[in-house]
Amino acid sequence: MRLLALVLAGLLSGCAVTLEGLTLSYRLDFTPAILRFEPDRGVGATYFVGEEVRFFLTLASPGWVSLVVVEPDGYAYTLDQFYLPRGTHALPPRAYRYVAAPPRGLHRVRAVYTEGYPGSLHLEGLYTDWDARWRVYLEASGVGRHQVAETYF
Repeated sequence: MRLLALVLAGLLSGCAVTLEGLTLSYRLDFTPAILRFEPDRGVGATYFVGEEVRFFLTLASPGWVSLVVVEPDGYAYTLDQFYLPRGTHALPPRAYRYVAAPPRGLHRVRAVYTEGYPGSLHLEGLYTDWDARWRVYLEASGVGRHQVAETYF
């Protein structure tokens, strides 16, 4: 059923409706904004406390990217926020450093892409329902196009 809906959406994406002198057209965009997001040593790599951690991020479209860390105990916080042009980027920029810190264990990092400025919204705390938290975050920011990509180390 989903495949049928995607096929129909693809076929209709190039459609235009013409009413005497008025032409309406629309285009659906299924292209992901985040093409690559991973730590510099690769997904699932090991970093020891005190070592520098960098991320590679490739964007298909320019936009705002917020990095959110989810620690092994479930505590989450916004690490950084950037406006980036399309292309491949090493994060953080050379003037800054991200350093692995306790608690030790699996750290998940989410790159939250938004086409528009998400404002000064930041996530911080223990959340049990991440999907609900992302919806609240994105609705509060008022942005249209968005995407979330996750990696871990």
